[in-house]
Amino acid sequence: MIKPGMYISDRYEIIEKIGSGGMADVYKAKCHRLNRYVAIKILKQEFSGDKNFITKFRGEAQSAAGLSHPNIVSVYDVGDDEGLHYIVMELVEGITLKKFIEKKGRLDIKEAVGITIQIAQGMEAAHNNHIIHRDIKPQNIIISREGKVKVADFGIARAVSANTYTQNAIGSVHYLSPEQARGGYSDEKSDIYSLGVTLYEMLSGTLPFAGDNTVSVALLHIQSEARPVRELIPSVPYSLDRIVQKCMQKRPENRYLHASELILDLKRSITNPDGDFVKLPLNGFVPDNPTRKFTEDEVTEIKSSAAKSTVTHYEGRKQGRQVLKEEEEELDSINSNWEKVIIVLSIIVVIGLTIGIIYLIGRFFGIGELLDPNKTTPPPTPTTIVQDGPSPTPTNMPVQTIPMPNVDGYTFEDAEKLLHGKSQAFIVLEAGVEWSDKPKGTVIRQYPTADSDVLMNATIRLTISAGPEPIEMPFVAGLSQEDATRQLAAMGLEVIPSYEYNDEQERGNVVGTIPGVMEMVFPGDKVTLIVSNGKNIVYVEMINLVGMTLEEAEVALAEKGLILGEVSEGDSDAENIGKVINQGVKLEQTIVSGTAVNLVIGRGPGEGTPVPTPTPGEVLPPDPTETPGVVVPPNPTEPLTPTNAPTPTPTPEPTPTPIPERVEYWTLFLVTAGKPNPVGAGQTVEYIIEVDQGNGNWYVVADDTISYDNYPKDGFYIKLKKDDYPNLTAGTVDAYLYVGTPDGDPTMRDVWTVSLQELVE
Repeated sequence: MIKPGMYISDRYEIIEKIGSGGMADVYKAKCHRLNRYVAIKILKQEFSGDKNFITKFRGEAQSAAGLSHPNIVSVYDVGDDEGLHYIVMELVEGITLKKFIEKKGRLDIKEAVGITIQIAQGMEAAHNNHIIHRDIKPQNIIISREGKVKVADFGIARAVSANTYTQNAIGSVHYLSPEQARGGYSDEKSDIYSLGVTLYEMLSGTLPFAGDNTVSVALLHIQSEARPVRELIPSVPYSLDRIVQKCMQKRPENRYLHASELILDLKRSITNPDGDFVKLPLNGFVPDNPTRKFTEDEVTEIKSSAAKSTVTHYEGRKQGRQVLKEEEEELDSINSNWEKVIIVLSIIVVIGLTIGIIYLIGRFFGIGELLDPNKTTPPPTPTTIVQDGPSPTPTNMPVQTIPMPNVDGYTFEDAEKLLHGKSQAFIVLEAGVEWSDKPKGTVIRQYPTADSDVLMNATIRLTISAGPEPIEMPFVAGLSQEDATRQLAAMGLEVIPSYEYNDEQERGNVVGTIPGVMEMVFPGDKVTLIVSNGKNIVYVEMINLVGMTLEEAEVALAEKGLILGEVSEGDSDAENIGKVINQGVKLEQTIVSGTAVNLVIGRGPGEGTPVPTPTPGEVLPPDPTETPGVVVPPNPTEPLTPTNAPTPTPTPEPTPTPIPERVEYWTLFLVTAGKPNPVGAGQTVEYIIEVDQGNGNWYVVADDTISYDNYPKDGFYIKLKKDDYPNLTAGTVDAYLYVGTPDGDPTMRDVWTVSLQELVE
């Protein structure tokens, strides 16, 4: 069991598992010898005892180790440790092209072309080293975080040799070339076909062939023509559509012969998207050897060259490849000595075959036993003869397909009815539920895609919309009403302002929202934006506190909404000791609620100083005995004589603050953020706003002209003095906007349903 923290060959520390394949698992590891992170592919335990798998596993490393190219994942090391066979490769941080396509749906044109060019460059480097990948598909293409494209997983690649045939259809069936599907010979043109399918998927977001099982998909690769990408996505350029078609030709000789030719056309498609430079075969075939008449000297030279050159025969499933009559006629001048040898060997082979056939017939019919009269002849036993000759070519059975209906926007039940109306053998499954801007419960994606050819018994998977994705309410407290409204409207929310007094936020700033911060809402939901009207200023009249104890004065202040300020002591008669003899605010003076009031408490008479009894509400002058440098005369009515100090300046009486007039308003905020401007560019029009509360009374609250540039970006803010609109009451109103030219009738252009908010100034 491979676990994080485990060491391989005392060098590679396993960090985490990052992937799994058919016969190996891939882990992120750290090489402590070179101090770098790597990807290490470890053969699964169930295959470790199989020599064929181990040989194939090592073959992967040997194939890829010799490749060094920016678009190919590098192989660093190969080895085994206590039965664990592994390959150490470059660690590419990123995602596979398959996940990238699934995430984006389909790629942009230039994005798809750029990725294809990088894949083709990696393929070209491999082909130049006589290595065929044989499994080009988006799952084996990695896009790094820097945008670099790398081809990975040479798990089934082998060096090309003159006698290489695939014994089985290797690779992913959706990207398999026709010759691989048949089990035939594959070369670099097979990789080009698979790359064409990959480009098809990048451009359209779907695969060219889809079926219920791998066999049906393989048959579609062999027999059916893919629908052109341009028919699915009309925005795909003409030249790029032709490139995809040429890559996916059924006959290998009709495709691009080399990756370099494909790269050249891909680059030309960027500069000349509508160019007709991609040549496709007529009727699906371009002759590699056009007819040409040779001179007698040229014929003699060709025959002479053929006699001297070696002839390479490809061996495989179809052995004993037949030579066409035209080729036999061209080789009729081979050296006569060779002809004699071939004739003699042919006669020997014919004689041997004849004897063998006679012997087998005799054994089959029991001719030798017929000559023995004493023996009863048993019925012949059927014998299976293994023939070493070429296998008969399988006959392609016709595959019945129909175009896939488009069920986008249907409910699952309606889509199922429509599909079963096309074929009762369809298997319709729900592939999952995803957030989307489509109505909840409707189909947002289908596989196979619309208009693709599918089998009559295909399995169809439908992805259903869960409706809009919920979003978190942002923190907008402290923002201005306009900024908060703009931010929430951009999220698709309908903003309804509400006003209240608040001591913490300035007037016009946001106090909070309903729903609150981080609560989940959906686009289109109504959100209440609580806006500050500023502090709630209340004016009160000062009361008389003289004669009260300190505790009584504090209670009386609190009842009026005032607070106790600084408390000091002053000389008083014996009766007022411990009682208020002076207050910092005059009786009946108007002050703001919450104001601190300073008090002077009596402490008894001073030495030789008669203490005048204050008249209630009178503010006593400062005690001169407490002022340094001031001498109190015997007669307190005489003016003070300063000693080494100036005569103190008397403190002026505070001027009473007038009580402002209280005016009550209704306020309206009509949101325009996110809505189109009803005024044309460069125009100035007349506009009217009227409100209706549904009780038969309506009011025109705005009647003026407005230009395109002056139309409010966030909303109309309207104050209605309550006295001017006596029939309006607390609750919701409908507000209507009419726009028209001065000489024409105005037309209603917008309507809002908002709440009346109270404002007192």
